[in-house]
Formats: sequence, structure tokens, C-alpha cells
Amino acid sequence: MQAITYSEYGSPDVLELTEQPLPKVGPGTVLIRVKAAAVNPVDWKVMAGYLDPMLDISFPAVPGWDVAGVVEAVGVDAPHFAVGDEVISNGRKDVVQAGSFAEFIALPERLVARKPRSLTWEQSAGLPLAGLTAFQVLTRLGVADGDTVLIHGGAGGVGSLAIQLAVARGARVLATASQANHDYLRALGAEPIEYGDGLTELVRALAPAGVDVVADFVGGVLTTTLAVLADGGRHASVADGDAEAHGGTWMWVDPSGADLQRLADLVDENAFTIDVARVFPLAEAADAYRLNMVGHTRGKIIVTVDLP
Repeated sequence: MQAITYSEYGSPDVLELTEQPLPKVGPGTVLIRVKAAAVNPVDWKVMAGYLDPMLDISFPAVPGWDVAGVVEAVGVDAPHFAVGDEVISNGRKDVVQAGSFAEFIALPERLVARKPRSLTWEQSAGLPLAGLTAFQVLTRLGVADGDTVLIHGGAGGVGSLAIQLAVARGARVLATASQANHDYLRALGAEPIEYGDGLTELVRALAPAGVDVVADFVGGVLTTTLAVLADGGRHASVADGDAEAHGGTWMWVDPSGADLQRLADLVDENAFTIDVARVFPLAEAADAYRLNMVGHTRGKIIVTVDLP
């Protein structure tokens, strides 16, 4: 099969299109023919070696965790999926080696969920990591009807989904973004706030008694978080480990297929939006990585593999 691989840590220049063996289909595993895969910041951070202290790697490595595709084969004792099922996954494994930037990927079925019917292949590929991050943070924080929630980074892939999930739970949502993205945030159901200098005062103007919940998806905003949090409020960050020292939670996403299925069902029930910023063919994966590294794109960057 064709796959994007790298044989050493480095920049996107280390990525190349190569021929690799077809993955084996072990017990409890499904083989997925990849339709589309998403680029996430963690992908190029792994490739650069930044996560080497946390994650083992075996070279040559196929990058990518997020995937949308069709079940091609099922292993022994894998009863939950059948050949032809349309599925998605955040396929993070214990060892970085056989990722989603390939024609096929084999994954434990416990990491797999059914593709939302309402989304395209490209949108579906962009859902797992961003969606699970938003879903698990809001769930851990107990966001419920009547809460006032502040989301740092509302226009990003995670933040935009967190807004929609919080609104669906009945929360009032305040979200930070640049002025250019304020209409977008309003369309998602949030009250937009300009990030940067004076952020604390802007939040307090909208929520004088403070906010019940703060979800940080950007980092570097802990001072503001603590300044606007109401007494007894809850906060969590996926980007700032210092949150733990101040009564908050620092979270690392669990690639749970069960959580992903609950999220996919919510997407279909609530007609959530997943914006796609750019789509690249597999052979141009390095360019997709370069665009993701620049940042400031609104929506997911997707690599297509087997679309008609």
C-alpha cells in the first residue's frame, strides 16, 4: 500500500510517499480503507520529536491519528463492525508507527465508531481528536443547563466544537477569537470576545459575577481564567499544565471509541458544523503539515486518500 512515512525526526521535509506492507488484522482489530485523514498539531509535534519523552516510536513511521474510512476486513473476535461499515477513529496507539496517512490502517475496534451520517468524509476525518477533546473536557467539567462557560480559542477546531456541545447542553457560552471570527462564533451560538489585552475586563463586562466554567484550548491564559472564574467555578486546560496547581485539570485526550460514538450521535442529532479549511491529496501531505504549523486556519486541514 502507499503511505506517507518518515524515518527520522524533523520538519515536514522528512515526509515521503512510500510503499509499505498491508497492516495485519489481529484479534479484536478492524482493517480500514482510509478515505480521509486529518492533520492535528500533535502530528507534527510527534514528527519533530517533541513528544519523544512520552511516546515510543518505530521507524519508518506512518503519521496521523484521525481517520475516516470503510471497514475492509475484521479480525477474530471483533463483533461490533462488519465489512463495508463507514467508520471514524482517533487511532492513537501505544507506539507511533502505523498511522492514518496511508491507504489502510488496522485499529482495535475499541477505538472505532460509526461515521456520522450528516458529515462528509472530509468533515468526519476532522472530528475525532478535536471532537473528543471538546467532549471530554466539557464532560469532565460537568457543563450543564444554566452554566455560563468561557471558551478560550473558540474559532479553532476544538473550540468551535466545544461551543456547539456546550450550547446543546443549555449553557450560555462566551468565546474568545480575533475580530474577524466574531460572526462565525455568533453563528455557532457563542457571544464573541476579542482576545488579548483587556480580556479579563471584557469577560467581566458580560458576566459580572464571573463564569461557572472555563475551558482553555490555547494556553497562556491562566491568569485571565482565574480572574473571571466565579466562586466554586471549574476550569480545565489541554495546553497548560499549571492549571492543576490552581484547582483546575490538565487533560490528555482518551481515544475512546465509546466516547467518539456518543459524540458522533450528538453531531447527527444537533447538526453540528465541522469546517474544513483545506484538502490535500496524500502525496502532498507535507504541504498539509506546513499549513497546520503556520496556524491561524479556521477549520480542519484534511488529507484525502481514497475518495472517488
